[in-house]
Order: sequence, then structure tokens, then C-alpha cells
Amino acid sequence: MANRHRGEVPLDLGGRRLALRLTLGGLAELEDALDAGDLVGLGERLGSGRIAARDIIAILRIGLKGAGHDLADGEIEALSVAGGLEPIAGAIAALFTVTFGSPIAAGVARPLVP
Repeated sequence: MANRHRGEVPLDLGGRRLALRLTLGGLAELEDALDAGDLVGLGERLGSGRIAARDIIAILRIGLKGAGHDLADGEIEALSVAGGLEPIAGAIAALFTVTFGSPIAAGVARPLVP
């Protein structure tokens, strides 16, 4: 079960209820995986709205690892998700919100009014 006080976010993957969590080491790994350079670059990269499937796999792998689930990319690729990408996108958005404090700061949402 995900513990929000620890920065964990729940996600059902392949019929299993797992948690996602970003640690400081995980953020550094994510900067490398997404070729972002730094946290600002990571926010810009995610905020651009252009996210590849390989980016989603990297975010899931790193987030799962941070919550204590060490799944390889191949295992993540093989998992089925009921409801398509929407639950994954929602969990990833929640993960960055929990990690950075707000959807805007996390680069996963844009304000509705400029």
C-alpha cells in the first residue's frame, strides 16, 4: 500500500497494486534517463508534453525502485494496465506533484490561465 507521507503514489500494474516514489538518487537517475541535465531541465522536459513510451518506462522503473519494487524494463514493458495510459499518466502526474509540491513546479501541468 502506498504511503503518501513517504511520497508514495499507488498504481495498479499487471493486476498488482504497487507504489511509485522518487528519491533524490532516483531524480538524478531520471535526469540521466531523460537527458535532462538538471532538475530545471527535467521540469522543462516533462512540461513540454512530449513524452515517449521509453520515458514512461524509465519513470515507472525509477519510481517503482524508489518504493522498493526492483522491476527491470522488460518486466515493466510486459505489464498490462487496465484502462490504458490514463492511470499511468495520472500516477506519474501525482508522483511529481508529491515530489515537488505542485503540478506546475513538477512540470506536469500548465496553468489554465496565462
